[in-house]
Amino acid sequence: MYSVVGVISAFNFPCAVYGWNNALALVTGNSVLWKPAPSTPLTAIAVTKLVEGVLKANNLPGGLCSLVCGEGDVGQALVKDKRVNLVSFTGSTEVGRIVGQQVQQRFGKLLLELGGNNAIIVNDDADLNMVVPATVFAAVGTAGQRCTTTRRLLVHESIYDKVVERVKRAYAQFESRIGDPLESNTIIGPLHNEVAVMKYKAAVAEAIATGGKVEYGGKVLEREGNFVLPTIITGLPHDAAVIMRETFAPILYVIKVKDLDEAIKFNNEVSQGLSSSLFTNNIQNVFKWMGPKGSDCGIVNVNIPTSGAEIGGAFGGEKETGGGRESGSDSWKQYMRRSTCTINFSKELPLAQGIKFE
Repeated sequence: MYSVVGVISAFNFPCAVYGWNNALALVTGNSVLWKPAPSTPLTAIAVTKLVEGVLKANNLPGGLCSLVCGEGDVGQALVKDKRVNLVSFTGSTEVGRIVGQQVQQRFGKLLLELGGNNAIIVNDDADLNMVVPATVFAAVGTAGQRCTTTRRLLVHESIYDKVVERVKRAYAQFESRIGDPLESNTIIGPLHNEVAVMKYKAAVAEAIATGGKVEYGGKVLEREGNFVLPTIITGLPHDAAVIMRETFAPILYVIKVKDLDEAIKFNNEVSQGLSSSLFTNNIQNVFKWMGPKGSDCGIVNVNIPTSGAEIGGAFGGEKETGGGRESGSDSWKQYMRRSTCTINFSKELPLAQGIKFE
C-alpha cells in the first residue's frame, strides 16, 4: 500500500492504461490520481464518472479515483508532490526521462512504460503466410501509434526480395480502407495531430535523403484529417539515424540480414527494449532467441507480432523503455510497500553474537 498512486497515461490508449493501473492500485489499498494526456480529457472525464458511480454504489467515496486534466505543468505538479508515493507514467522516452529524474529526486517509487523501436526477425525457414499478416498488423495497426508497433523488419537475405514484394502487396490492399475509425470498413485511422504528421513527413524525407527507397506510401493524403499512407522503406543501413530513432507513425524499415546472429545484433542495437519477435520453425533458433544471447527486450515473441498485450503476461521493457512492468501475475506487488515485520511473543530477548546484558 502506498496510499496515493499517480497515473499519467498517453493519448493512444486513454482507457486501458488507466484501467490496469487503477484496478491494481485499488485492490492493494491505494487511492488514485489520474492525469490523462492533454488531448484526451473528455474520455478521461467519462471514464472517471463511470468509476465514481461504481464506487458510490459500493458505499465508497468517489474521490478514491480522482482526475486532474491539463498540460505538462499539471503533470509536473503531480510528479513532484511527495504525497504521491508511486508514479506510473506511460509515454515517450523523452518525457519519461524527466519524470524519472523528478520522482527519484524525492525518492519516490516509479513505474515507467515508455517507447519501443520494435523489430520482427524473419529467418530463412519462416512461414511467410504467417509473417506477412503479422507484419502488416503490427506495423500499420492504430496507424503505427503503439509503443509495440513493428518499426523494423529484419529479413534473411535469401528471402528478402520475396518478403518485400509480399508485404508491399498486402499494404496496397489498405489504401481504400484509411479513414474514420468509427466506420466498420476502416483499417487505418488518422495520426494523432498535425505534429505527428510533421514528424512522419520529416522521417520519410530524412530516409530518402540518406539513401532510402520508398517501396510503398510515403505520402500525406490530400483530405481533411491527419491521414497518411502506411510506408515501407528499404535500402538504408541498419544503424541509420532515422531507423535508430522511434517515429510514432506507420513507417516500416526493411533491413537485410545474413543470418540469425546478425539479426539479433541489429534487434538489440537500438536504445529501447520493449517488444521483439522471431519467425522461425527451428526450435534451436527459438532457444537462442529466448536465451541470454538473444533478444534484450522485455517482450520476446516467436511466430506472433510485436504488438498486442496479454493481460496475464508482464508488459514492459528494458533500457530506455523504462524497466517498468504492468499487468502480469505479480505486478500488484509494485503498488504495495514491502515491510519485514517481526514480533517477539516470548519474555526473552536473544541478541546477536550471544551478547548479554544484566
